[in-house]
Amino acid sequence: MAKKRSSAEKRHRQSEIRRMRNKTAKSAVRTSVKKFVALAQRKDMQESGIAESAAALRDMIRKLDTAARKGIVTRNAASRKKSRMQRLFNSLRAAQ
Repeated sequence: MAKKRSSAEKRHRQSEIRRMRNKTAKSAVRTSVKKFVALAQRKDMQESGIAESAAALRDMIRKLDTAARKGIVTRNAASRKKSRMQRLFNSLRAAQ
């Protein structure tokens, strides 16, 4: 006779799968933020550095928007992070 599984066990399995998926997305967001900040805080900033920072900023915004759309990060948190990073980028361009 087959062993009967409870709905709590199934719920636990599902939540573990979701947790791992969310963890991956959050990690990708954090990595992209760190990458952008590292590029932005370099001392030898030139035109190529600004272009690299702009590309990193676009990538970070894309990942944040995706995470917010999927509910991994709240919309307000994503918006706040994007705003702060955009301000940092604008200050770099102004200093140039």
